[in-house]
Amino acid sequence: MRTLFMGTSEFAVPALKELIAHNFELIGVVTQPDRPSGRGKRLSPSPVKVVAAEHQLPIYQPEKVRDPKFVRTLERLAPDVTVVAAFGQLLPQTVLDIPPCGTINLHPSLLPKYRGAAPIQWALINGEIETGVTLMQLDAGEDTGDIISAVRIPIRDEDTAFTLTEQLAQLGAEQLVERLSEMSGDTPPPSTPQNDAEATHAPRLTKEMGNVNWHQPATTIYNLVRGTAIWPGAYTFFRDNLRLKIIDCQPLPETLNASPGTLEIVEKRKLLVATSDGALQLLKIQPATKKVMEAGDFINGYQLQTGEQLLTASSL
Repeated sequence: MRTLFMGTSEFAVPALKELIAHNFELIGVVTQPDRPSGRGKRLSPSPVKVVAAEHQLPIYQPEKVRDPKFVRTLERLAPDVTVVAAFGQLLPQTVLDIPPCGTINLHPSLLPKYRGAAPIQWALINGEIETGVTLMQLDAGEDTGDIISAVRIPIRDEDTAFTLTEQLAQLGAEQLVERLSEMSGDTPPPSTPQNDAEATHAPRLTKEMGNVNWHQPATTIYNLVRGTAIWPGAYTFFRDNLRLKIIDCQPLPETLNASPGTLEIVEKRKLLVATSDGALQLLKIQPATKKVMEAGDFINGYQLQTGEQLLTASSL
């Protein structure tokens, strides 16, 4: 089939690589325009563009995919099927109507649960024990199209947004190739409508969501650290408003006889924080403008004392 690929972020890269490896007829790759990044704010290509360029695939970078001029470009390309993975723009009906086999979207959740921009992050933040990848026929709504297939995997205690994104990206890529291999060039794959009554939303994260509230249970804070690992990161404040990013931690069942946010140093290099339920052991921390450090190095470098406080922004 004549296959058009639309994707932007790192999550979409395994799907594109699998299509290339299995010799699908890729007639073009649509990705977001180059964006400023890094301290120098230099224009940088998307991860998908880098792979497409390496394989000399035609690349299209519309500022707005709904632009009539670009829609006409897609019509001339005449794809049999369009594959979408973490593209970053909602597709209008004029684009969805072009391929006779439809537009297949790779979504990293078990739809209808976690529709939206950050399904992996919210699954972790909410303490889910399983997730998966869903292939769906894209419609003009936000992840509301009919389901083609889904694969489930458990969420491990040690998973973070980094590791879970990597797992689901590869799982989705393999599932995509299997389903596309079963299709002909003129018939959409079988699909089933979603149950809208079971839908939940996974909105884009904001920077403020990483602000740790020590009056929550240790497991809740631990899940926040896991879910915000890619961005914005879970953070707290210390002493003279020093911002601390929590890189790695572990919830403990033991209760500290102290108010939430109080530090306790155990055996000189073990750093615990009191919460509303249980304690959180801080394993790796990154003070503002500093490198990531082990808890023991943080204790020694900042001469910490048991009884000092970590604070949320609202309590400064």
